[in-house]
Amino acid sequence: MMTLYDCPTAPSPRRARILLAEKGVAHATVNIDLGKGEQLGAAYRAINPLCTVPALQLEDGSVLGDNAGIAAYVEARFPAPALLGTTPLEKAQIASWNWRVEFEGLLAIAEALRNGSPAMANRALPGPVDYPQIPELAVRGLERVHRFFETLEQQLAGNDTLVACGFSIADITAVVAVDFARVVRVKPGESHPNLRRWRAAMALRPAMAG
Repeated sequence: MMTLYDCPTAPSPRRARILLAEKGVAHATVNIDLGKGEQLGAAYRAINPLCTVPALQLEDGSVLGDNAGIAAYVEARFPAPALLGTTPLEKAQIASWNWRVEFEGLLAIAEALRNGSPAMANRALPGPVDYPQIPELAVRGLERVHRFFETLEQQLAGNDTLVACGFSIADITAVVAVDFARVVRVKPGESHPNLRRWRAAMALRPAMAG
């Protein structure tokens, strides 16, 4: 059985949990306590030298240490339901929106949080290397998050999912990003009716409880 190295409170491993749940993939779970810095300890470094979660250890001992690798592997091994698209155009559209959500959403939120939270002093970037905070990046990150919400609002006008072909990994990533934005005090408001409608619909999917 595969093993997912997880953290219940972190956004990145939540993406992997939802993906595995949508696919119906059985797996064991090992929780890594990020608050205690377990991701930086020797035991976990031996599993994932990136010192990040999620990591997915396969039955043969191979380890996939990021969401991109996990998604590619799981989609190839468990093709139904297809979450990365079926036609060349669908695959391209989903990949494009998934990247945009990561870059314009998740990275912007992390930029605001990691550069503005006293608890993350010298941890402005995840991974094995300590980086100092840059307060100006916290300000820019927050601006980017607000713009990201407007982007989602426009894209979801008249659409039930982020990409017209149907539910995909882009929706998973976007759900995690929208929920994660609460840590920088940003959430969908009255000016985001399409985003709120979409998020309410996503909440009905059993996998989203993960």
